[in-house]
Amino acid sequence: MSRLWDKGGPLDERVLRFTAGEDHALDNRLVAYDVRASIAHAEMLHQCGLLGEEDLASIRHGLTEIGTAHARGEWSVTLEMEDGQTALETLLTGKIGSAGARLHAGRSRNDQVLAALRLYLRDAVESLADDARRLAEALEGVAQSQGGIALPGYTHMQQAMPSTVGLWALGFAAEIHDDVEALRHSHRRILKNPLGSAAGYGTPNLPVDRDGTRRRLGFPVNHEPVTAVQLSRGKAEAEVLFQVALLMQDLGRLAADLLLFYTREFGFVSLPEAFTTGSSIMPQKRNPDVFELVRGRSATAQACLAEVLGVTAKLPSGYQRDLQLIKAPLFRSLDLCHESLDIMAAAVPQVRFNPERIRLDADIHAAGEANRLVAEEGIPFREAYRRVGQKLLKD
Repeated sequence: MSRLWDKGGPLDERVLRFTAGEDHALDNRLVAYDVRASIAHAEMLHQCGLLGEEDLASIRHGLTEIGTAHARGEWSVTLEMEDGQTALETLLTGKIGSAGARLHAGRSRNDQVLAALRLYLRDAVESLADDARRLAEALEGVAQSQGGIALPGYTHMQQAMPSTVGLWALGFAAEIHDDVEALRHSHRRILKNPLGSAAGYGTPNLPVDRDGTRRRLGFPVNHEPVTAVQLSRGKAEAEVLFQVALLMQDLGRLAADLLLFYTREFGFVSLPEAFTTGSSIMPQKRNPDVFELVRGRSATAQACLAEVLGVTAKLPSGYQRDLQLIKAPLFRSLDLCHESLDIMAAAVPQVRFNPERIRLDADIHAAGEANRLVAEEGIPFREAYRRVGQKLLKD
């Protein structure tokens, strides 16, 4: 199979394997978005007088059929195809003939893949936000059903002040709702139309209408000027991954609390049997593997962010092939976050707190007693602090 850039000379197969890498496999999740953006581009070309009515109909019909076949699993992007963009153009030209070869006028693989990626990210962010909201609602459900159970609040891993299951669960729920809001802020960079920037310098001598593709694809604005488009590569991705890392950090801390509460020494919670595993040697064990892996995956999310930032940190302006390497950590982080949110939202409602096992230290009300003295006797807090401390020492 020929590549879009082939000049007719031979290509060492090692070069194809090295340069394509895993891009062909990763592009499978972008095919539907590439089809949508390609149809919008074809309609714009027709609007500008660069594509005839009959060719537009053939392109629209051909791309729709190719996209539908891909969704049904009838074909996938392979290494021989190099990437999703080559696959679509090759399959389209094979299906409808020379009309398919007209589609690439006024665009480059650079703005083509970026358009598909931004459309994908728009949906991916909303999907993650919905997943996170479900987990927050599950925590709110725990607060509603078990919220009155007393629970010690900890600082420095020691009992510090009295709390409740409700306060504990609602604290995590509030932060996850905040993560949802922050995730959606990343649309600021995602929702800019890159089409028409081509390889980064526009489309000389072709009267393309960037507003035409912008409107068709639902982008609020065009990414301007065209030279900014390639400079922006990795920034929307990194912003999404930063918010994912923070969300995964919240999930990791939630899991860490549950793991501590689940220990035999604490026994504050019982975890659902369906979400624990067994030991290969110890018959008595039920292991909280799910929560341990969620805790550990926060490190993967941070590593994916660092990888994307590292790839783009010192690139010169314009497109560089290094940018292809962003897809793998981006997709990996999005996938692990989705999986973690999904399993935590299913497990959390089944966590049961055991009030008979929860003991609050006798001196856990010390700060409250100091506050009472301030309120009732009008003394400075430091004086109240000293009095309570001395009383505790005597006792």
